Amino acid sequence: MKRNPAVAGTFYEAEADTLKKRIEWCFHHKLGPGKIPEIGDERRLKAAIAPHAGYIYSGPVAAHTYQAIAADGFPKTFIILCPNHTGMGSGISIMPEGEWITPLGYVKIDEELATELLEVSEIIDIDESAHIGEHSCEVHLPFLQYFNQDFKIVPICMWMQDLETAKEIGNAITDASKGKDVLIIASTDFTHYEPAEVAYKNDQKVLEAIISLDENRMYERIYQYNVSMCGYGPVAASIIAARGLGATKGRLLKYATSGDITGDNSSVVGYASAILE
Repeated sequence: MKRNPAVAGTFYEAEADTLKKRIEWCFHHKLGPGKIPEIGDERRLKAAIAPHAGYIYSGPVAAHTYQAIAADGFPKTFIILCPNHTGMGSGISIMPEGEWITPLGYVKIDEELATELLEVSEIIDIDESAHIGEHSCEVHLPFLQYFNQDFKIVPICMWMQDLETAKEIGNAITDASKGKDVLIIASTDFTHYEPAEVAYKNDQKVLEAIISLDENRMYERIYQYNVSMCGYGPVAASIIAARGLGATKGRLLKYATSGDITGDNSSVVGYASAILE
């Protein structure tokens, strides 16, 4: 099965050359890391968190995550956990075979790892429909392809984001990934449509729990401060899986809001890049 791009031309540029220039703009932007990294070979990272809005809004923040990933060295496979914005598909939907297409080329699904995840989890369903129109996995692929064409993905879309589901998914990823060259990407934006000062204050409380690898505290703070974070389930599952794979700490790389791009701080969306290692 081929999964065609759903948001090329809207969330990012539809032509390869202009898309590459946009990605470079993200790295060189004043909110970005400032430079395009060399590919490293350390492979210490277990998971990463990146935003999924249009590149002109969240791309410079996302570039911090991809700078860290590139500098760490590319794994064989990225497990990309994303929220379900469309409402299509089952509660937890995996696309277990085929390839995804972007303007920068094709990315194959790691069918072996996807099969193992289905074997160790009782709640992951095969359901391609959840992925057809969902942007929150797709937008990460061009950033990865910019640096390397030789990797695979396992896309998992989470409509169910309660803590027990996140624990089940995180533990399944740990079990299926041990001994494999895998990195988890959790796709999320943070506070939606609040004044910038409110978004910053509340998002920092949630981020403190995330970089402490404490998914329970993260949920408590999301509920306590009514944080409209769209991918809390993917982040929680990533914390659990990363910890199971040996992660001992997290690090916030960059936080900004859409207001830092547009100049309108009256109603913003919060974006963060972080790594778990």
